[in-house]
Amino acid sequence: MQGKRYYPQKTLGNGIRVVHIPSHSAVSYCALVVNTGSRDEKGDEQGLAHFVEHTVFKGTTHRAAHNILTRLDAVGGEVNAYTTKEITAYHAAFLNKYYRRAAELLVDIVFNPTFPEKEIIKEKEVIADEISSYKDTPSEQIFDDFEQMVFADEALSHSILGTVESLQKFGSEDLRKFVGEHYNTDQIVFGVCTQIKTETVFKVAEELLGGIAKNERGEERSISKQFVQTRRRVEIESHQGHVVIGNIAPSAVATESNERQRLAMALISNYLGGPSMNARLSVLLRERNGIGYNVESEYTSFSDIGLFTIYFGTDAANIDKSLKIVNKELLKLCEEGLTDYQLKATIRQFTGQAQMSTDDGEETVLSAALSVLRYDSAPSVRTVCEKISTISREDILKVANQVINPEKMSSLIYY
Repeated sequence: MQGKRYYPQKTLGNGIRVVHIPSHSAVSYCALVVNTGSRDEKGDEQGLAHFVEHTVFKGTTHRAAHNILTRLDAVGGEVNAYTTKEITAYHAAFLNKYYRRAAELLVDIVFNPTFPEKEIIKEKEVIADEISSYKDTPSEQIFDDFEQMVFADEALSHSILGTVESLQKFGSEDLRKFVGEHYNTDQIVFGVCTQIKTETVFKVAEELLGGIAKNERGEERSISKQFVQTRRRVEIESHQGHVVIGNIAPSAVATESNERQRLAMALISNYLGGPSMNARLSVLLRERNGIGYNVESEYTSFSDIGLFTIYFGTDAANIDKSLKIVNKELLKLCEEGLTDYQLKATIRQFTGQAQMSTDDGEETVLSAALSVLRYDSAPSVRTVCEKISTISREDILKVANQVINPEKMSSLIYY
């Protein structure tokens, strides 16, 4: 199962999993990905997962903040991190010969943070500014508001950044407690994309991570039980209107039937509003009618539910006209699906994008690590493309009617 079809993988004695993605590049990438995010926060912890991600860089038992920031920068590399609804990822890019240096730095900040109070106070201001910048950008804020609207009281409705008010409550002890409860060794994957030999990758990982005390998660993530179909219009001070429509979609549940639905949904999303200029909704709104500049769709599969959204920005006077065009196309896809030609073209485009993405080692290692977290395996791009090529017109039609039927979609409109 390993080799060409699945990337080499090893599980350490404490439960931490390691995956190696072979590369021919002079640049390597590694990532520590933790299966925890904003949906794992309790009611009074909103923003805490993201706050942890920021503050682990502010000092460890071995390094001050300055030493953390310069450790890889000094040799031309870089280190960064991000938080989503379900994961927190710490990642680095570096020249091959600095693999141990990069890996050791990630291990240090994730497992040995000190969370100094004076740094916490400063970082609260940084994140408060980040929250304000989102509120000043309607095209970004609308996604948070849409998720809060449709997921209602579910943990998935939490903003990843939290609120300025919630941030003020956090201290060092809150951060340590969250890490202790959620940074469990059986919920962590260390991924490496490099030309270094697999045995060396695993040896270094064992040396740096193998001695960490085993700490398994004691309780399962709460299941999302609620999605509220809602349609809302909100008046804002803006020259441009912003629209998000969306619905629940296939989750990341590891069954064969769900995998086919997930792959079909990925194709539908790419066809409607993918990154290419020939994405269907972009052609209709921008090229043919000249009433929309930015049109995109996004499909996210969470562990127990999925979310599909379409976003576009247009002059407020053109909102209803744009919605009519979009809904007509969605309904057509529900009734007719894709023709044989359209399906082949969509698969060809999607698999081409997937193969080209392997040039981005950072994206590749993060994707592989997430796959190991969810499915305990990381299929090669070749394997994923083979699976995509088996998706049929019937698969597309079935998922389209489940997800993108205009009557089932929720909407949030800023005008």
